[in-house]
Amino acid sequence: MNKVFLIGNLTRDPELTETAGGVSVCHFSIAVNRSYTSSDGERQTDFFNVTAWRGLADTVSRFCKKGGKVAVSGSIQMRTYEDNSGQKRTAVDVIAQDVEFLSTKNQSQGDEFFDAGDKPASSPRKKPALQAFDDDGDIPF
Repeated sequence: MNKVFLIGNLTRDPELTETAGGVSVCHFSIAVNRSYTSSDGERQTDFFNVTAWRGLADTVSRFCKKGGKVAVSGSIQMRTYEDNSGQKRTAVDVIAQDVEFLSTKNQSQGDEFFDAGDKPASSPRKKPALQAFDDDGDIPF
């Protein structure tokens, strides 16, 4: 089974592109703090490259910004490539299956986390009126 769950902050704005076939793909990276500190008291951080596809890619690129906190679930994919000097390199990517947005506009301390087109609720919604229920006491089954 190949499954990973990460919670962290975006290290840069997501980059949305399209494949030659017109499929949306979004690349972003997150910084994830380790659950322990080093011997000098510093908390260590790991950085993960994440790829989201199709509708999820569009959603992430629209609502996520650098610094926003997200929870990512998906799988790990390893790939090899040649760098500019011709050396073989290995990269580890997370392929997102689900991304939960954990930051709100208020928590981003003035930075725009959501699109400017998204309007916060100006007033709480009214509760729907309940209708009277005729109960004759008989059990319906």
